[in-house]
Amino acid sequence: MDYKEYVIFKLAKESYGIDIDFVENIEKYTNITRVPYTKKYIKGVINLRGNIIPVIDVRRRFGIIDKEPDKDSRIMIINLVDQKVGLLVDSSSEVLQISNDDIEIAPKVTGNDDDYIKDIGKYNGRIIMIVALEKLLEIEALEEL
Repeated sequence: MDYKEYVIFKLAKESYGIDIDFVENIEKYTNITRVPYTKKYIKGVINLRGNIIPVIDVRRRFGIIDKEPDKDSRIMIINLVDQKVGLLVDSSSEVLQISNDDIEIAPKVTGNDDDYIKDIGKYNGRIIMIVALEKLLEIEALEEL
């Protein structure tokens, strides 16, 4: 296979991708119950078909200005290291197959340890930032919930 499939989501009109192997499903926005004394980027938890799922506000995690959820907002359910986590994003509506030749390692431009973007994909003139899930999810913080 000389391509990978990515579920694409948007934040502030920018496109991001997550390897489809880690995406369980995509849910419409639902009420999120706030959990006190958690990190600021953890929005809270949802009850999804009897399972309590922590939800990360990806805008906050990336340091993007907050936005109230709307009809396009989605919660992407991710399964990484047997931990299910919801990612609150502005929208998510497509899966793209990006050739391995069109994926490059993301340049280190921020200079800090929180590099949430591991690769950059090019697709029909678009730039897709490929998310480093292990950095974004910070599994240890979620296990506290």
